[in-house]
Amino acid sequence: MTDTSDDTPTGATPASQPPSRWEGVQPWLTLACRVGLAAVLVTAAVTKFPPALSVQAVEAYDLFPEDLAQLIGYTLPLFELALALLLLAGLATRYVGAVSTLLMIVFIAGIVSAMARGLNIDCGCFGGGGQVDPGETSYGLSIARDIAFGAMGAFIALWPRSPFALDRVLGLFR
Repeated sequence: MTDTSDDTPTGATPASQPPSRWEGVQPWLTLACRVGLAAVLVTAAVTKFPPALSVQAVEAYDLFPEDLAQLIGYTLPLFELALALLLLAGLATRYVGAVSTLLMIVFIAGIVSAMARGLNIDCGCFGGGGQVDPGETSYGLSIARDIAFGAMGAFIALWPRSPFALDRVLGLFR
């Protein structure tokens, strides 16, 4: 017989092992990302009202036919609000984080497209939008900001477990 210094079977961990630092911090980081990204999405949506401002911003990118640009302009603020509400509720957290990241990638692609085509427009991310004077564009800042927001969404998608989430109550992510 071999003597082991503890009663734990080989390959098993003791049931009373305290959680790692990551296991203790991660849920709170996810909560911070959920609330922070929700605040960004609510702000973005609210500043696009009345919807004519959002339509103007989408049309300035000159990427879509007028009817499609209007549809996007009218529905984008509602979509952003829906994502924000789901994040605040902590419902379908993993999927909402992933969709939010994809939305930020689409925004970045639009900004890069405008920059590459030499358009002088305000991105319209937080209201406004449309033509601006050369030198008034802030494409680099807008891209960096959207990368940060996309990273928050990716964090949520990868580690969805967080306090104060309906997902927890429903037993989706423990």
